[in-house]
Amino acid sequence: MRTETDLLGSIQLPDDCYYGIATARAIANFNVSNDAVHPAIIHELVNIKKQAAIVNRSLGYLNEDKATAIITACDRILAGEFANMFVVNRHQGGAGTSTNMNVNEVVANVALEQLRRPLGDYDTIHPINDVNRHQSTNDTYPTAVRIAAIKRIRRLADAYASLQQAFQAKEREYGHVLKLSRTELMDAVPMLAGQMFGAWASVTSRDRWRIYKVEERMRVMNIGGTAVGTGLNAPVKYTFMMTSHLQQSTNIGLSRAENLIDATQNLDAIVETSGLLKVAAVSLHKIANDLRYLASGPNGGIGEIILEDHQAGSSIMPGKVNPVILEMTVQAAQRVIANDVLITNLAAAGNLELNAFLPEIAEALLESLELLERTVIAFTNKVVKTLVVNEQRCLENLEKSHALITPLITLIGYDRASAIVKRAHAEGRTIKDVLLDEDLFTNEQLDELLNPYNITKPGIIEE
Repeated sequence: MRTETDLLGSIQLPDDCYYGIATARAIANFNVSNDAVHPAIIHELVNIKKQAAIVNRSLGYLNEDKATAIITACDRILAGEFANMFVVNRHQGGAGTSTNMNVNEVVANVALEQLRRPLGDYDTIHPINDVNRHQSTNDTYPTAVRIAAIKRIRRLADAYASLQQAFQAKEREYGHVLKLSRTELMDAVPMLAGQMFGAWASVTSRDRWRIYKVEERMRVMNIGGTAVGTGLNAPVKYTFMMTSHLQQSTNIGLSRAENLIDATQNLDAIVETSGLLKVAAVSLHKIANDLRYLASGPNGGIGEIILEDHQAGSSIMPGKVNPVILEMTVQAAQRVIANDVLITNLAAAGNLELNAFLPEIAEALLESLELLERTVIAFTNKVVKTLVVNEQRCLENLEKSHALITPLITLIGYDRASAIVKRAHAEGRTIKDVLLDEDLFTNEQLDELLNPYNITKPGIIEE
């Protein structure tokens, strides 16, 4: 066992433990769940430590041996080693200090191992004096969160691009199918199935564009601002070099905030990002529910959409299959919406020069990004690409409704049309049968007047 000491006292740790006393205290203090910090935050923090070591070596603040050991340690961690040493709970106080110290200690001890020194020999390489040199949790942690989020934003935008393309393919495939539209869940006017898919492609396109564009606000970072954004204890040259090194190592167009104090205390870019994820989730939720309604039945419901079967749906009703991917999509969308409420409230709860609640905000944001991306991929591949429009059922539902009278109002008037609807309903007949029975139109005239392409485009139907 080895003994490590801080201002609160001493703690014993196993000789082969790569984290130190700060992490041990965090484990004891934040033992409220089994959820560790998101690996993406750890990954980006480790890369920040690596780039800082490179810069500090260039500026003469770290000697070659120390810098090389720290850089090598970071490379090993980035390659996947020592993952079990990042053990701090994601639900933590301290604005991310425990996470930053967990990374500092593990990097320091892996670097000590590189130099064949015993773990905990901080006189040789110190977690703060060397690994955390010219840094503060308050600039490294937010920067890591932003970089991790941007990488997920890009993946989510790509997922939405695929979803948009899938809807557009269905728009082309079913552009000829006439179906019944519905308003307030009641029969409305005729439309083309392709128009339905086209509308979904349009809203998906807007969501894709919003998500793609919000990356610009997330690129602004406060690295070099240290504790509150004044830049205390960080050389100006270090700050500019770190910006350049992080740009190159992440392949992201990161920029240093013009006002580092503003960038340290305010999280409006994260709130904006979360808000746009909520907008996308709302759209996805609505489309998923639309498909659930249209696929309902399949025999006792609307049945205009046929979904691919994925699993048995009941332990008591043989042959029942449920729209499980759509149900999962609705629940995932609700989670993103709930996370936005959490992010909004915690961002508003920040005080003065720092928001102490960034760890929970960061975890919620990354969860939303990851959950939405995976949900969109599943929704695209297992629902949209595989669904089939039941053309026969669309025709049956349309003919049984009274919607076909609407395009003829300009020819026969609203009152006459209402009387025809009333008669058709009372006699259990179709609108077309009643129109023919009353000698208002010939069969050929109705075929022309009710041509799908005439009644699903702007304009007035004329004889």
